[in-house]
Amino acid sequence: MPDPSSPRPVVTRFAPSPTGFLHIGGARTALFNWLYARGRGGRFLLRIEDTDRARSSAEATDKILSGLRWLGLHWDGEAISQASRADRHAEVAHAMLAAGTAYKCFATPAEIEAFREAARTEGRSTLFRSPWRDADPATHPDAPFAVRIKAPQTGETVIDDAVQGRVRIGNDQLDDMIVLRSDGTPTYMLAVVVDDHDMGVTHVIRGDDHLNNAARQMLVYHAMGWDVPVWAHIPLIHGPDGKKLSKRHGALGIEEYQAMGYPSAALRNYLARLGWSHGDDEFFTDAQALEWFDLDGINRAPARLDFKKLDHLSGQHLSVAEDAALLHEIDAYLAAAGQPALGAAQRSALETALPVVRDRAKNFGQLLEKAHFALTERPLDTDEKSARALDSVSRSILRELTPQLQTAKWRRDSLEEVVTSAAQAHGMGLGKLAQPLRAALAGRSATPSVFDMMLVLGREETLARIEDVTA
Repeated sequence: MPDPSSPRPVVTRFAPSPTGFLHIGGARTALFNWLYARGRGGRFLLRIEDTDRARSSAEATDKILSGLRWLGLHWDGEAISQASRADRHAEVAHAMLAAGTAYKCFATPAEIEAFREAARTEGRSTLFRSPWRDADPATHPDAPFAVRIKAPQTGETVIDDAVQGRVRIGNDQLDDMIVLRSDGTPTYMLAVVVDDHDMGVTHVIRGDDHLNNAARQMLVYHAMGWDVPVWAHIPLIHGPDGKKLSKRHGALGIEEYQAMGYPSAALRNYLARLGWSHGDDEFFTDAQALEWFDLDGINRAPARLDFKKLDHLSGQHLSVAEDAALLHEIDAYLAAAGQPALGAAQRSALETALPVVRDRAKNFGQLLEKAHFALTERPLDTDEKSARALDSVSRSILRELTPQLQTAKWRRDSLEEVVTSAAQAHGMGLGKLAQPLRAALAGRSATPSVFDMMLVLGREETLARIEDVTA
């Protein structure tokens, strides 16, 4: 038997609307919910709020699910469709009717608009006060009706928010909101509360644009005698200019970040730091984030998107990731970016090259660019700058270098000694000889160290590439 005095297991949820892509703000909300639940041995649930049938699409739902999977934010159980629970929502509305905490409202849209127009003209509140709130049921007409909840009309509603602190809202600012429309369909405000209650959600972590909704949703909790969850309304994300995030600030959809070549671990790290902090820690692992994350570390001020910080963290994660994980993510990156997949030989070559190309790369695109020398095949397509480095004098020196490389021990110190000696024999520095050697090995002027490339390529391929430009 469970101990009734012990705290309830933590249950969080992410509830996106499938009317578009999974944007960066939604991804961070999902991450915060995932971190809070997983860090406490709790459950992280997913609900698709698809009640807007006209704007919801299966394609958008699929993109949300794939975006969460790529981010590594796996949820417990099946994703719940809010639209499929309409009968349950209506059941709760009728339960409130029976309990007297809600009432039938026969006011027509035209009557409501006339009320508001008169209120605007007279300079008073346009908050609709239904004349049917306390009407005798005997006076009810045989006509369609909406179900409205009875909101308190005096005093105040207090929201104790784990991020925003104590928020007070005067009850004279709350209307008797509709919970069931005249066509029998539930409203969003009702559906959210019923679903959260039925799913056992203990903590509602969401954007602070929902803060005012909390006061209205508490009406349903109180009317049904249900436990109110812990509220945690997190600030929105702004662009680098401090303005509300929009398309002008760059990538918004999570799939775009994948196609830009960021590893998912880096984006998790960056999003965690986007509005939450643990001391001065910037770079951290998932295990550390799960251990450290708490609601009291969330800032109240809006966070600012900063691609330079994301690039920096991305580079750090690339440098420490395990090779197998990197190769797996590179495959997914290429698919997301619409680029050809690596062949078996290229994949093997890339695995060999990873130690010398990963440290200074900020994303997978840069990493693959640095690894181009290992991924390309002979004969190389030499760029213009590299071709200029392969003048007759340089090719002659490379010819002299070839027999020495044929007999050298294939270790970095031995290769450096051989190439340095060849350069000194011609009165030049190592850097001067490295230019044509780089052109021969990679066909490009910007590459890893020539010695790193030689070690990755091996003796046979190195000599073959030099021969291609000296024959």
